[in-house]
Amino acid sequence: MDNIKQFNSFAEFYPYYLSEHSNSTCRRLHFVGTTLVIFILAFAIGKGAWLLLLALPVAGYSFAWVGHFFFEKNRPATFQHPLYSLVGDFVMYRDMLTGKVPF
Repeated sequence: MDNIKQFNSFAEFYPYYLSEHSNSTCRRLHFVGTTLVIFILAFAIGKGAWLLLLALPVAGYSFAWVGHFFFEKNRPATFQHPLYSLVGDFVMYRDMLTGKVPF
């Protein structure tokens, strides 16, 4: 079994998170999934369509996991660091939008 890396803060985790997303196709798939999550969330709240919230993990994780398993060829960090990974996805999304992380 793999040793689980320990992090004392998100600031310590984020460089590791980015290193697990070095493949541009994987990052793009994350971007698509996160965009869908944002739109589904906004639509569900705006329309009061609360059952749509069940689609959030499917929309987000399906794209991300395809990126990891088929392009990045690694295990998603979500399996070992679920909270930091969720935050990392949105921070990477922002960093992609602002050009800090390449598409």
